Amino acid sequence: MNEVEEVSRLLKSEIVVGNLGSSLFADSVSMQGKRVVEINWEAPCGGDEKLYSMLTDMRRAGRKIDEANAKALEMINASHPFIAGIGTAIRDVPGMRENLILHAGPPITWERMCGPMKGAVMGALIYEGKAANEKEAGDLAASGKIEFEPCHHHQTVGPMAGVVSPSMPVWIIENRTHGNRAYCTLNEGLGKVLRYGAYSGEVIERLRYIEKTLARVLGRALMLHGAVDLRALIAQALQMGDEGHNRNKAGTSLLIRELAPSIVQVDASEKEKGGVLDFMHSNDHFFLNLTMPAGKCTLDPVMNIDGCSVLTAMARNGTDFGIRVSGLGERWFTAPAPRVMGLYFTGYGDDDANPDIGDSTICETYGIGGFAMAAAPAIVEFVGGTPADAERFTRAMYDITVGESSNFRIPAMGFRGTPTGIDVLKIVERGIVPAVNTGIAHKEPGIGQVGAGLVEPPMPVFQEAFEALHETFKQSPGSD
Repeated sequence: MNEVEEVSRLLKSEIVVGNLGSSLFADSVSMQGKRVVEINWEAPCGGDEKLYSMLTDMRRAGRKIDEANAKALEMINASHPFIAGIGTAIRDVPGMRENLILHAGPPITWERMCGPMKGAVMGALIYEGKAANEKEAGDLAASGKIEFEPCHHHQTVGPMAGVVSPSMPVWIIENRTHGNRAYCTLNEGLGKVLRYGAYSGEVIERLRYIEKTLARVLGRALMLHGAVDLRALIAQALQMGDEGHNRNKAGTSLLIRELAPSIVQVDASEKEKGGVLDFMHSNDHFFLNLTMPAGKCTLDPVMNIDGCSVLTAMARNGTDFGIRVSGLGERWFTAPAPRVMGLYFTGYGDDDANPDIGDSTICETYGIGGFAMAAAPAIVEFVGGTPADAERFTRAMYDITVGESSNFRIPAMGFRGTPTGIDVLKIVERGIVPAVNTGIAHKEPGIGQVGAGLVEPPMPVFQEAFEALHETFKQSPGSD
């Protein structure tokens, strides 16, 4: 076919116009009966020339970054967390001390703590017998005699306020691939609980039950049973409608099924054993305090990979939202904690809510939670939105991750692996922040949970980490 014939053929064929930019041009073409395909394009880095220049610099070192990120993804997928047992914070959590209270999120002082975190600290001091009431606990917390450090600094994670005190029992999770451990308290349930800042008599009584009975019976059951393959339980729960953060009905049920035969054999009264099964059965969120340390012990070994742009932590203390990036080690990057958009319990609304709080975003960092919402369409009944939104959130996360999980798969998406390995370069380049679903705590201490919803992490925190990572490449002449 010669050039004249080719041009003639093209002129006779259907013309399809690609429109990039304003829809006015597309509308005018459509009015003439022509087919138009809208091309959804945005300038990289939101059109910010400085950020784009930095991105270009780092893309020149693409091989180094790609190799580092591939190593991180390989380590995440290879990790194999098991439930090794139940211990006590003072005995098992590295660096725990009698005058130390661990909290969720990046470092913070008592003066800057939000209401629910202060409430949880006061409750922990009452539980520990260091104070008799709210006033004594508040005075002691402000006296300088009590130290405060992030859970993340002690191989630990805590939901919501995240408070861990010396006497509290903790799950011991062991990563058999890399040999490290992570820790988390046992879940109290929803509503008026310590992790949401409540500290009334019933809250303290429940904490004592967890310490004296629940942890003792479960610990003995684990000794009889042996280590539990936590990765396998999470994978199965995702295929049964959980996402591992705010929906844990399947995970909790699977855990009960796994441990019940050993629980009934424990040397304890029938009343105690029945009470333990009832407690777990009545608390759909019981499994959350296992998915969190599973994520923690998976991501800790990924820290300090030279040139790696993968996040190793996202965490909130109710005042600040913080992240860590593998190639930047243990350094925190922070911005003000955002508000949560969600559904409230009867009688509560936006004016009652505290900003975002908790270490549970380790779930999203791990590749579950908000990143696996497509596996759990029923989650929208708890956090808001529609089942279509749940799938849309998951699909968007593939754009900001380095790969997919080889362990956690989503039935509704053809058993595709969950998006895994959050890449700070892709977040800044594409202007997409991680999808997070979470609980909502009342802003005042002593009240507890008032709802649940979705939250958008603050973009400036990712931009700051992005710029710091760029600085490391400038200082590394061999990065090209």
